[in-house]
Amino acid sequence: MPADFLDAALHAAQRAADAAAAVIMAHYAAQDFSVTTKEDSSPVTEADREAEQVIKQVLREAFPGHAFLGEEFGREGESRYLWLIDPIDGTKSFVRGYPMFSTQIALMVDGELVLGVSDASAYGERAWAVRGGGAFLRRQQGSCVALKVSAAAEFAPATAVSTGNLKSMAGDPSRWNALAGLIGRVGRIRGYGDFLHYHLLARGAIDLVIESDLNILDIAALVVIVREAGGVFTDLDGGPIGLQTRDALAGPASLHAQALRLFSR
Repeated sequence: MPADFLDAALHAAQRAADAAAAVIMAHYAAQDFSVTTKEDSSPVTEADREAEQVIKQVLREAFPGHAFLGEEFGREGESRYLWLIDPIDGTKSFVRGYPMFSTQIALMVDGELVLGVSDASAYGERAWAVRGGGAFLRRQQGSCVALKVSAAAEFAPATAVSTGNLKSMAGDPSRWNALAGLIGRVGRIRGYGDFLHYHLLARGAIDLVIESDLNILDIAALVVIVREAGGVFTDLDGGPIGLQTRDALAGPASLHAQALRLFSR
C-alpha cells in the first residue's frame, strides 16, 4: 500500500479525532446531556452521536468513496476501504464524569487493519500507528514518543497483566481455569480496561492484556498500535482480529505464545 496514501489517511484520521474531541469535551465539561439506553442495554448520549457524525464528515471530505462502520449509526457504503469508528468507547465513564473514555478510529483495507488513532482527550493522551510506520503517543502539552512493548519473555513475579471485560470468560470453565493458572504465575493483575491497558501495553508499562465481551470497534485502532509497537494481537484462540472478533489476547511475542497455550481450545 503506498506510503503517501497511509500518510494522507492518518492526517485525515487525526483531524477527525480533533473534531470529535471538540464535541466530546464540550459536553464533558458541561456535564449537561441526555442519556438513553440502546437495545444492548448500553448508554448513549448526544455526544456519541454528534462525534460520530463529525468524524465521518471529516473522513468523507478526504475520501468520498470510502465506507464506514460506526458504533452509533452502523454500516454506511460498500468499499474495500472501511473506516471503523467508536466515537466514545467508554460511554459509561463519560456519563459518570471520569476520564476513562476515548475515541477510536481505524481503517481496514481489504479486511486488514492498517491504521489506528486512539484519542483519550480527557485523560490527556493520543496514540496512533499505520502499518509499517511504527506506533507513537503524545501526551497533552508533551512531545511525541515512539512506542515499544516490553521485552518480557517469561511469566515472572515482575510480569504485569491487565484484564478487561471477563463476563463470558467467567462462564467458560476451561478459560476461567486458564486465567486462574496464569494469575498464579505473574506478579500483578490489574483491570485498567478500555483504551488504557492497550496504551500501557504498547509503551511497555504492562506485559499482557486479556479480555472477552468486546467488539471490533472497541479494539480496531488499538490492534494496529500494539502491533506496530512490536506486540502480537489475536483473539483468545490465536485467530486474526476481524469484524466478528469478541475476545482478545495481546502482548510481546513470547508471552503471547505462552498465554495462548493456556487459553486456546
